[in-house]
Amino acid sequence: MILMAAVMLIFAGRLVQIQGFQAAHYADAASEVRLSTIDIPTTRGDITDVDGDLLATSVEVRTVYVDPVHIRAKQRDTIITELAQRFDLEPSEVAAKVDAQPSRYEVIARGVRPSEWRELAELDLQGVAANPDYERLYPRQTGAADLIGFVGADNHGLEGLEAVLEDTLAGEPGKQQVETGADGTRIPMVGGLTKEPVPGKDVRLTLDRDIQWYAQQALAQRVTELGAVRGSIVVMRPTGQVLAMANTPTYDPSDIADSTPEQRSNGAVARAFEPGSTSKVITAAAALEEGLAEPDTVYTVPDSISRYDQVFRDSHTHPTQRLTLNGIIATSSNVGAIKVGEQVGAERLYEYLGKFGFGQPTGLDLPGENTGILTPPQEWWGTQLATISYGQGISVNAVQMASAYATIANDGVRVEPTVIAGIDDGVGDFTSSSNPERARVISEETAQQLQLMLEAVTSEEGTAERAQVAGFRVAGKTGTADRFNPQTGTYQGGGYTSSFVGFAPAQDPQVVVHVVLEDPGHDYYGGQAAAPTFADVTSFALQTLKVAPPQTEPPKVRLFE
Repeated sequence: MILMAAVMLIFAGRLVQIQGFQAAHYADAASEVRLSTIDIPTTRGDITDVDGDLLATSVEVRTVYVDPVHIRAKQRDTIITELAQRFDLEPSEVAAKVDAQPSRYEVIARGVRPSEWRELAELDLQGVAANPDYERLYPRQTGAADLIGFVGADNHGLEGLEAVLEDTLAGEPGKQQVETGADGTRIPMVGGLTKEPVPGKDVRLTLDRDIQWYAQQALAQRVTELGAVRGSIVVMRPTGQVLAMANTPTYDPSDIADSTPEQRSNGAVARAFEPGSTSKVITAAAALEEGLAEPDTVYTVPDSISRYDQVFRDSHTHPTQRLTLNGIIATSSNVGAIKVGEQVGAERLYEYLGKFGFGQPTGLDLPGENTGILTPPQEWWGTQLATISYGQGISVNAVQMASAYATIANDGVRVEPTVIAGIDDGVGDFTSSSNPERARVISEETAQQLQLMLEAVTSEEGTAERAQVAGFRVAGKTGTADRFNPQTGTYQGGGYTSSFVGFAPAQDPQVVVHVVLEDPGHDYYGGQAAAPTFADVTSFALQTLKVAPPQTEPPKVRLFE
């Protein structure tokens, strides 16, 4: 009896210690076992076109998982079979997760629709649970995948604008205290919300979804027809807002695993090329702006000319001609451009190329941008002034060249290109993007002279009659450039870059379109390869923007003496 009394006294004392003096300590310890804090996913902001049409959005889904500790032995085989069949998984893969004790969290499937989870939850499988999450969707195949990019499994942007705008789109997850039930299900605690989730903000682009889609389709069709390696199309307003940026090859942002890095590259900014004759307009612009020539100034132009150890030729043999500056541009004479470039000189030509945006970032701040090559004149060697005068020996990306022509279309004022229209905070407040940089590059008079000069290119006497758009006056320039072959260290065997860039209506420009095709297998001249696609896309863009045909006739431009 004494021994039993002593034992009972010890038990009573211990009970008093636990419940009376250390109750709070043990209660906290027990709570820590049952309670945990988890992130509450937040909604990623939408990406829309200029009219608010969705280009990327998020939908609520579930992440289904198992808690191996709470799986009952009698339900194990049923759980493995059910999960494997529902989510098209190997039973062995599911079994490994079901048996992964002491793990408490093994993901079975992500992106599960809420309705699918409800069906599964009705089976009352102990240890099978789900967390709310969000899945990124790209509602329509717009062809803007290279620009918009994609997100990873954690819903964070990995490429394109999804990555560039991560801080704006992502928002901030909330915090929630949960209690783990006997079956492993996480039960939110009443009053346990420690931090409200902050939704991401929506981003409105300058893109027009319809023009973007059409440009992508037209480009893909032309690349296939000509057997080209790849291509890009940029559509923008003269004031720099990008309406479309299409590339081929491209990829499906909903199926990243089935794509290559080359397909995901935004070629419109990531690939630099020698522009060829589309750059001749800048040589002409420098001569006009510096007062060295007028549009009707006459030059004696043979079909070839020697400089140092090289002979430079026009694209076709012809007797010596007396061409005006208008005629040099309209007929795309290399020899004529060399003569004009030598008038301008290396220092001034370099200065104007830089003013038009060559050799510097576009301002779009897109991943992988290649700013091209524009070396300073003190590094130019023997024939480089000649080659740069007609567009070889320098390189640009497609947006840079489109921006140069937008400058001419905008009466000589260069506006830095932009693709972000602004930010929508989700409650009706829209904040426009800051005004892009503006700079006058050439005078209004020079720009208007160039507009008429470029309009002559699309006339019957020019090199791009196929660039004409029914009912509209069109201005632009062809480009056919040799591609450097790194295997031989020369241009031999490197193929061609075919391009056309221009604007319409010529007398009141509303849209600028640049088409670039890399190494078409046949019909590689810019007027044959790229001009028809330019006309097709420009026509669609003018209709989409509801631009009325002009009521004026183009003035006569003198090309020959």
